[in-house]
Amino acid sequence: MFDYIYYNLFTTSSLINIALLILVIYILKGSIRIVPQKREYIVERLGKYQTTLGAGFHFTIPFVDKVAYQFSLKEEAVDTNPQDCITSDNVGVRVDGLIFVQVVDSRKAAYGIDNYRYAASQLAQTSLRSCIGKLALDKTFEERVAINTQVVEAIDEAASEWGIKVLRYEIKDIIPPESIKQAMEKQVTAERQKRAAIAQSEGDKQAKINRAEASKQDDVLRSQGEKEKRINEAQGQAEAIQLVASATANGIREVAEALNGKGGYDAAQLDVAKKYVESFGNLAQKSTTVLLPADPGNVSAMVATAMQAFKASTRSDSSEDSPAEEENFIITPEGMDSSSFNS
Repeated sequence: MFDYIYYNLFTTSSLINIALLILVIYILKGSIRIVPQKREYIVERLGKYQTTLGAGFHFTIPFVDKVAYQFSLKEEAVDTNPQDCITSDNVGVRVDGLIFVQVVDSRKAAYGIDNYRYAASQLAQTSLRSCIGKLALDKTFEERVAINTQVVEAIDEAASEWGIKVLRYEIKDIIPPESIKQAMEKQVTAERQKRAAIAQSEGDKQAKINRAEASKQDDVLRSQGEKEKRINEAQGQAEAIQLVASATANGIREVAEALNGKGGYDAAQLDVAKKYVESFGNLAQKSTTVLLPADPGNVSAMVATAMQAFKASTRSDSSEDSPAEEENFIITPEGMDSSSFNS
């Protein structure tokens, strides 16, 4: 009997202990919160904000505290829907963008706005329409950086109460109408053809300038070469004349010295007689007009006449300080009529 009662009591207490253990484990599990890195939990106690749990290990009161919101502190990319915008020159374009946001205050993000992602994307679209409306079509493609900056400033000013920070906004694509595309393609083609024509004309101009410069340099070099050639030839001729004159002077000086020496006069007579005979042998071979002495066979008379002229020349050269009176005379070989010279 006692054994039966003891067994029942032991079984009942074991079940109670097991239930209590399970309850304790459940309570502990509900009270322990492990928050991952770059995340924050918003804890509410009985429906009211209590605290914000950062990364790490935390305890909460079971059945009283509740994690109402969980936020990631990482940068998020929020895609905005494509929208139609009208430029200042009344051209409709479709613009698609991407916004990058980050939660900086979890409490404001939880209680300041219902859905900060949707709100940020809608505000980005309205700001983008306003920016595009102030620009012409051509400027919308050139001023992307300015558009992105204006959109970020507009969203960031309103998002300060939402607990988020707008980092940047990027335009993914700007799609103009098909007719505008065709017109832009024609404009680009015309501009490229214009640049090609300008480049070709500049090339032709430079080529002509180069050819003219080359021709000019060629003429200058040719003239310089011709000048140097003529200078060299003139210098050569001058040197040749000087050499010939010097050689002639030396020859005359040596002949004079030889004539003044012993036997020089006899040698001169012999040389004159020899050349007289040789000249007579060549008469009438090179010219049809011949001047002959009255007695061409009298060689001694001809030699004497030549030697007389030589002596007269010698006497005139020897008078240096007081020149003698000039005498007009005609040397006539023996047998020649002096009247022929006077005529």
